[in-house]
Amino acid sequence: MPKCQSVSRLTIAAGLSTAVALAALLLPLPAHAATVEADKPADGNPGELRICSSTVEAPFSAADSSGFEDRIAVVLARTMGRKPVFVRTKQPGIYLVRDELDKNHCDLVMGVDVGDERVLTTKPYYRTGYVLVTKADRNITASDWQDGQIKDQARFAVRFYSPAETILKRIGRFEDNAAYMYSLVDFKSRRNQWVQVPGDRLVTEVANGEADVAIAFAPEVARYVKASTTPLRMTLISTDIDRPNAAPIPMHYDQAVGVRKNDPALRAEIDAALEKARPQIEAILTEEGIPLLDPNT
Repeated sequence: MPKCQSVSRLTIAAGLSTAVALAALLLPLPAHAATVEADKPADGNPGELRICSSTVEAPFSAADSSGFEDRIAVVLARTMGRKPVFVRTKQPGIYLVRDELDKNHCDLVMGVDVGDERVLTTKPYYRTGYVLVTKADRNITASDWQDGQIKDQARFAVRFYSPAETILKRIGRFEDNAAYMYSLVDFKSRRNQWVQVPGDRLVTEVANGEADVAIAFAPEVARYVKASTTPLRMTLISTDIDRPNAAPIPMHYDQAVGVRKNDPALRAEIDAALEKARPQIEAILTEEGIPLLDPNT
């Protein structure tokens, strides 16, 4: 039986990066967001569903609505009898709640963890987890990150602020990979800014033989694994990261829609629509190549 999802990936990011992620979130707000009251009623058209969306978060969302979360949001809006309207920002997705949703620029954020304390979360519309990406011809089939097939590899491609960094520390590969990891973002400093490795870059590193293993949240890389001309293997990680005197770091997460905390009516409406649209949503996720698990909540 899967362990209860007791913490969100955002909480983990803040904790594992010794406040670097939180520092990024505390950077000054853009001018257009600074004067809007966070608790005033939403002023959108009731016939529209305003979707908070980043143009720099492929494969989740993109300026041309090609992200899989964009597609799910369109299905959701139409199921609710509303017109989907994307409210786009060039900021990374981690800022959507603070700078867009809380400022009433839009009505919902797709793909938040169930229990994310910043928002009211709906029932989950899918569950997935962190994966290991390797070349198929290497026959690395282990799903436990502590297995010798994984921990004995030399080079790992990972995203910052994620459990993958903790895994590298646990298996004694973090220091050896530090310079390589920063090379994936052209050695940009993470000080007071959000710097992240794109999912497609992780997959390319493995396909080109630059990395032995990539560790990522499945939705970040599934599309690129599926499209790779080099046969790759994507394996769901089965083992959580135990911590002394703290809850384990989960490897599997329920994904939900987030709305403002003062909007339970919209959450209820979305919950009903998610159930009606479930076949269409699952078809989009399957087409994306995301490995799906039974929801835990």
